[in-house]
Amino acid sequence: MILMAYLSYITAEVFKLSGILTVFFCGIVMSHYAWHNVTTNSQVTTKHTFATMSYIAEVFIFLYVGMDSLDVEKWRLIDSPRKSISASAILLGLIMVGRAVFVLFLSCLSNLIRNDEHGQIKIKQQVTIWWAGLMRGAVSVALAYKKPVNAHLITSTISIVLFSTVVFGLLTKPFIRWLRPHQTEATILLLVEAERQNYVTPGLRMLLGSPTSMVHHYWRKFDDSYMRPIFGGTGCNSLR
Repeated sequence: MILMAYLSYITAEVFKLSGILTVFFCGIVMSHYAWHNVTTNSQVTTKHTFATMSYIAEVFIFLYVGMDSLDVEKWRLIDSPRKSISASAILLGLIMVGRAVFVLFLSCLSNLIRNDEHGQIKIKQQVTIWWAGLMRGAVSVALAYKKPVNAHLITSTISIVLFSTVVFGLLTKPFIRWLRPHQTEATILLLVEAERQNYVTPGLRMLLGSPTSMVHHYWRKFDDSYMRPIFGGTGCNSLR
């Protein structure tokens, strides 16, 4: 499974495509087919292996950003520190506005489609989604370094990553407590534990078990008839 993920990334790089999106969709396919072709012990081992690798990669990225932020040579290449600060502030403002428009638009669209009142995304939930998604990190830094060396681009990216990670990261928990004062620590822990024990949520279980759209319906029929008998996995019949 690890080699398959690496193979998908290498294939995307050869054809000048996005390796991140390729690995993401490779994970979706493997979770649907390959995950069910190994034993329970192998599933546990694979899960903890990927979790460990993910944690190490995340720690490495933050260490790299922290050490690179004090690289004096990059900051010396800037013509004017005031220009770099202005560019970082403008970019951060655009990120906040763009994120707000994106979240509000999709939330309103989802609320119009859903008739169930319990499925509606409330305004406090929308603000929470907007705030929690403002932290930028590994992907932004990787994209900045992928381009030719540009001092303003690199320093602005590092400044935004550090500011958003420290400020938004430290204020996320108090902000959620202020928005949802009745959400206690015990309730949050119970929700997290329930999500860990149920790999398929009730909404997702209903979607997989009873496809509603025409495209999804025919895809599930094709998957149950041809794909799963060859590659394994769980389908509609096993979720009912």
